Amino acid sequence: MPHRITDECIACGSCEAECPVEAISEGEEIYEIDPDICTDCGACVDVCPVEAIVAD
Repeated sequence: MPHRITDECIACGSCEAECPVEAISEGEEIYEIDPDICTDCGACVDVCPVEAIVAD
């Protein structure tokens, strides 16, 4: 199950740098996870300082 980034995102970019498959990119206001690329590894969840990444 891929993850998604909620509106709690502060756009710090820590998740993008941590993603091993480059599924995360900067959106207009917050970062976004491409569900077709996400492998559900959870690396982004561990580095998010505001816990804005959840299982979809």
